[in-house]
Amino acid sequence: MTSSEASTQSTAADPAVESHKSPKEEEFSPQQLYTSRVVLTTYPSQLGIDPIPLTWGAATPAERGPVVVSRQQDSFGKRNAIGAGGGSYCIYRALAVAIGALSPTHRPDFGLTEPTHIIGPFPAWSDPEKIVSMDPWGHATVEHYHEHLEKGIDVRPTIAITQAHMKLAEIDDAIAKGILHCDGDIITKGGELKVVKVASEPVWHLPGVAKRFGIGESTLRRALFEDTGGMYPELITRPDLKVFLPPIGGLTVYIFGDPAHISDPTKRLTMRVHDECNGSDVFGSDICTCKPYLIYSIEECAREAQNGGVGVVVYFRKEGRALGEVTKYLVYNARKRQEGGDTAANYFKRTEFVAGVKDMRFQALMPDILHWLGVSRIDRFISMSNMKYEAIVESGIEIIERVSIPEERMPADSKVEIEAKIADGYFTTGAMPTADTLEAVKGRNWDEIAH
Repeated sequence: MTSSEASTQSTAADPAVESHKSPKEEEFSPQQLYTSRVVLTTYPSQLGIDPIPLTWGAATPAERGPVVVSRQQDSFGKRNAIGAGGGSYCIYRALAVAIGALSPTHRPDFGLTEPTHIIGPFPAWSDPEKIVSMDPWGHATVEHYHEHLEKGIDVRPTIAITQAHMKLAEIDDAIAKGILHCDGDIITKGGELKVVKVASEPVWHLPGVAKRFGIGESTLRRALFEDTGGMYPELITRPDLKVFLPPIGGLTVYIFGDPAHISDPTKRLTMRVHDECNGSDVFGSDICTCKPYLIYSIEECAREAQNGGVGVVVYFRKEGRALGEVTKYLVYNARKRQEGGDTAANYFKRTEFVAGVKDMRFQALMPDILHWLGVSRIDRFISMSNMKYEAIVESGIEIIERVSIPEERMPADSKVEIEAKIADGYFTTGAMPTADTLEAVKGRNWDEIAH
């Protein structure tokens, strides 16, 4: 493999001109996208390979260096990370290029995209032990790495900060019932919630991730390589590259109130860390408490902000306990069809039979976003999950009060899940279920949901 192979992977263009062109203005055919030579991987000592220095946990963004994963001509030899930008959406970008909808050499115009609010920096940003799964400087690419952009290096933001209004029917109901009130600040006179939103894509520092899980970096690299079908060979061939952008979903933070209050120890903080449940959160399935818990959390966060504190909901893309929605629906079928019906006593068994494990969310990386936000104490943590609680506390963040979902918020068919989780050690202020009570807690029979 030669440097010429690496340098002919894409055609360079003037970034100043390129950023203002529509993809349709680019005239190229699929046959012109790539050369006939395919670069499967690179090696540390290969001619033409000279990564931009990247020191994870450095004190300043300049010392740390930008994260570069692009294979475009001006960036290929300078890449200092493995993977592709965009998280799970990198595949759609590849498809857009393949069908001619997007130029492979397109450079984004980042004008006017700067964050709407300033967050940090905080000490954790330069602590390699505190943040290992996201780029703490990922929202400030243009500000701190403009010199690299001017040289044609394709550096992309991995965090964006904006502001918006939320209009939810459930919040309208809460206002009508007197649970919330329209103050014109946190909740507008029209019943809209004002929020600051942060979106973050995953950026993994492989040594830090491995240490967080108590495994060797080489074991982590091999597992990532093998169990993605060999998608990223440089996990094996480039041990000098310590950062990996995995093709998985990221997270969104919803902040109610002043973001500056999050790190202010004199202000109260109410928080929920919520893992995605599309069936409930969006489509209202009543087999779990996900949407009721999410809505309750939004109400409590808004109320905290109205009382002078701040509320935060962190929403992770970990559908179906990170098992995926297909697996989740297979488990639903097995739970309803098993002998004796859907019972709390067998709740976790069906998942283990199908997936081999009852939960793959593994919350060890979750506190990173909290440290990025500057969280040192959570006054009210709205969650029953011991995995989340322990991960946060063990990372050095104090939790004053744990809050479970009110009984009246639980859908009838979700009792199977809740009772099984409480028996498994989840937090509750109520009585612990016995083996007999678990057997007695049943969901709807299969015939009751047949169409």
